[in-house]
Amino acid sequence: MNNENIKNKQVLIFILATGVFGILNTEMGFIGILPYIAEIYQVTVVQAGWLISLFALGVAVAGPTMPLLLSRFNRKYLMVFILGLFTLCNVIAVFAENFFVLLAVRVLPAFFHPVYCSMAFTVAAALAKPGEEPKSVAKINAGVAAGMVAGVPISNFLAEQFSLSASMAFFALATFLVLLLTIWLVPSMPVKTGMSYGSQLSVLRKPMLWASIMAVIFLNGSIFGVFNYLTEYLGTVSGVVPALVSILLFVYGLCNIGGSMMAGNLLTERPLLVVKSFPLAVAVVYIALLGGGSVWPLMGVIVVIWGILGGINANINQYWIANAAPEAPDFANGLFLTAANMGCVLGTMVSGQFISAWGTQYVVLGGLLFCLLAALTFWVQCSHKQVNTLLRIQAEH
Repeated sequence: MNNENIKNKQVLIFILATGVFGILNTEMGFIGILPYIAEIYQVTVVQAGWLISLFALGVAVAGPTMPLLLSRFNRKYLMVFILGLFTLCNVIAVFAENFFVLLAVRVLPAFFHPVYCSMAFTVAAALAKPGEEPKSVAKINAGVAAGMVAGVPISNFLAEQFSLSASMAFFALATFLVLLLTIWLVPSMPVKTGMSYGSQLSVLRKPMLWASIMAVIFLNGSIFGVFNYLTEYLGTVSGVVPALVSILLFVYGLCNIGGSMMAGNLLTERPLLVVKSFPLAVAVVYIALLGGGSVWPLMGVIVVIWGILGGINANINQYWIANAAPEAPDFANGLFLTAANMGCVLGTMVSGQFISAWGTQYVVLGGLLFCLLAALTFWVQCSHKQVNTLLRIQAEH
């Protein structure tokens, strides 16, 4: 492979990661401006929350369907269309005077969110050298983490210092710049060996795929079931002042990016060891939270370690489902996005019940429960895979 080809692949992966950043920035950024939306549009904060929940529902519904339906289309044309749609909807949001217009232009692009993200994972893996796919995919996940890190604080700052419209304009600018880069630098990418819809759907007959989906639900539930209450935990249990809470959340996000980049090498070199030990590592963090969550210096260290594990988590999720159905990568990546969202919702609900029963300090019990379920699922799967590998090797000899 010559240097020019390597450079072109690196540019394409960068554009894909930046595109994912723009889309995730749009998704997560609304969390930082809900109070401003409620005030300006004269709705309750709960109603403003529809902008978050309905977007997530759209992603969950579209995850297994839209990537499958659009898997035969030219990759570049899809990228241009989706980035253009996100940009247009964000521009309309800047000038929307009616809440339901804002809601409509918020929900519409959500159905194409999993198409772009699953395509980014698929293309990144296809561009990598054999055996190094996790390293390329980790760069896309770094874009995901960056979008989650930047979206909330930047949107909140712009709304506070300037206006709500300024926040909406930032979302539009982020996707518009990637749209220009895509039009200018990305070559045409027709799908040369497109699978039929029936062939892709046939992977649903694989028990290991369903086990992988359950593992991802449990693993994502173990992380986000606790993380979604981190702000409240830091304030009520750790006694951290609000200004420092924002800094810790930002630090957590930065560590997510670092963990995502670490995961590329880890999953390339020792994938089974990483997957089997990961739930145990998260469980250790939660046990530390139970014993030292109220001790501020220790809590700061825990947030750093937890943030790194959160970045590794996203890569394990994608890696595990993609390897369960490698013959249908777009469909598998769509299933990954749906399973990840389901895990986030389920984990949040279960951990919330522990808070209602015993208080915020015991939110980690929900995380520990999902860690146990994920560990059991992973260990059973790994054992099954190892047995099949041994049988295959014996048969070949």
